Amino acid sequence: MEAKTHRPAWKTLLAFAIIYFVWGSTFLAIRIGVHELPPFLFAAMRFAIAGLVLCGWMVAHGERLPSALQWRSVFLLALLIFVIDYGLLFWAEQRVPSGIAAVMMATIPAFMALSEIIFLRTQRLTIRLASALIVGLAGVAVLMSRSLNLGGAPIDTTGAIALIIGSVSWSIASVLTRKLPLPSSKVMSSGAQMLAGGVLLSLVAAVFGEFHNFHPGIVSRAAWLSLLYLIIAGSIIGFTAYVWLIHHESPTKVGTYAYVNPVVAVLLGYLLGGESLGMRTILGTLFVLVSVLLITTTRAKKTAAALATEEAG
Repeated sequence: MEAKTHRPAWKTLLAFAIIYFVWGSTFLAIRIGVHELPPFLFAAMRFAIAGLVLCGWMVAHGERLPSALQWRSVFLLALLIFVIDYGLLFWAEQRVPSGIAAVMMATIPAFMALSEIIFLRTQRLTIRLASALIVGLAGVAVLMSRSLNLGGAPIDTTGAIALIIGSVSWSIASVLTRKLPLPSSKVMSSGAQMLAGGVLLSLVAAVFGEFHNFHPGIVSRAAWLSLLYLIIAGSIIGFTAYVWLIHHESPTKVGTYAYVNPVVAVLLGYLLGGESLGMRTILGTLFVLVSVLLITTTRAKKTAAALATEEAG
């Protein structure tokens, strides 16, 4: 407690600024890169390099690599998070503006709440949660609807479906993370998952023939810089700041990045990426963010089954 009391305020502010603005800006960086680099190969390079750096750093500081059993868990989570979720995000950003992609990915808390209700049985479907889920779905409907006259074109249907599948996959991974054997070090665990994700994404890229369509010599400096930014700022620095905050601040405070990132992404897409910011985008974003706010500030209400399990333990 004493260490926490005397912790310099600038460190906390800097860490929050990183997870707010750096993570929020990664969506635009992805969009810049996928215009020139094959999406799955682009994602593979980002996570393989970042994973190698994080794992190498932890091993150099005396941390053990995951055991054989833990590697199985790592590869399963890497498939769900980095191949399905991030892979589809990189692919979808060829079709969907970066700001809208961030808003769609902000529905992850809604799917996590459903996972807790259906699979973990640690959450009840209260009126508050049901309302939040309905509002979130309404936000997605606004962004996708072709019948609402709100100005601006609705987002690409295929891209939107890909982003929803990715969000669902992340929520399933979040449930499994609590049950699977993983390294005790969060940095090692995430670094191993990034590395495994990079390997799996490379295989996906090979299957889709992306290596044949990749010509490094014609890739612009902007695309390479976006990759460098994603590796260093988005993955290594961003994750380090996140882990530091998790150990020094309440999960509720740290979780606020979930509804700050989409706002940052939408504004950066508009100001720097030439993306439209009409009533459709504003209304859809507002609905999704209200949904996220309601869900992330709702205390878990344990079911009778969950309570019985705790008492038995």
